[in-house]
Amino acid sequence: MDIILIIFGLIAGYAAIPIILRLFRAFALFTIIEECEAQVFTLFGKVIGTLDEAGLAFPLFKFGPGAFLIPFFGKKYSVNTAMRQHYLRNQMVNSEEGTPMGVGIWYEMQVNNPVDYLFINTNPEGSLQANVASSTISALSNLEMETMLENRHSLSRNVRETVSPLSEKWGYRLGSVYIRKVAFTDKAMVENITEKVVKRLVQVTSAMKQDGENRVGLIKSETAFKVSQQMAEAATKRPEIVGQTLNAIRCQDPELLETVLDVMETEKLLESGAEVDILPQNATCLIQVGDSGGGASSGNRPPVIPGS
Repeated sequence: MDIILIIFGLIAGYAAIPIILRLFRAFALFTIIEECEAQVFTLFGKVIGTLDEAGLAFPLFKFGPGAFLIPFFGKKYSVNTAMRQHYLRNQMVNSEEGTPMGVGIWYEMQVNNPVDYLFINTNPEGSLQANVASSTISALSNLEMETMLENRHSLSRNVRETVSPLSEKWGYRLGSVYIRKVAFTDKAMVENITEKVVKRLVQVTSAMKQDGENRVGLIKSETAFKVSQQMAEAATKRPEIVGQTLNAIRCQDPELLETVLDVMETEKLLESGAEVDILPQNATCLIQVGDSGGGASSGNRPPVIPGS
């Protein structure tokens, strides 16, 4: 019987604990605060305090006996204090030239005063987005297109400096602000600019190709000029060198010189394609036998070279 009572008591206690905890929490005897969270407590329409330290908290110890009245005459507000990011797309601005541009701006915000965040502005996030958008438009409107496309860092700082004082009044601080995108919105203009860029790239490519060909041609002409100059100098030097060599041979061995000259003459005759008759070296005469009509003319005979 005792065992049954113990088991029944354990089951009843296990079932009663969640109910008791819910009752304690409903009567604000304790509360659990999550990470990056703040809880604001009001009583009779007035703020009595804020709890922002993560973990288990006891409003009774923080606010006194008045904490027992919060469930009946007050209210608890939970505020997310984590860093949040937002991105506003296609904020329309006009450049100095009158070109419509779409601007995308990214920014961060974090609640640092939960009371002001709740009760100063009924829609603080919407107001922040409106202020960021209006500040971006005022900072970028009527600027040169080149400035809008190249100076986004300084323009982002200008937007942040404009919006930060207002955000602090509404209970949150503005983090990083950055203009991420500046783009054309008119499709016809985009196509026109793309066509111009492509044509310009073709012109630049053609100019580079022509310049390369001109440089190669110049190098070739300079090289050919130098080669022809060297060949001409070599041609002018050749007779002198040949003459000096022949003179040296004549001084050393005149017969060798005669032989060299004969060989050179024979080579020239062979290169000319003429008919040549070679006679033995011991031949003393050349008898020409003609037909019965008389001897052949000596002009019709090929030259005769004594042979060895």
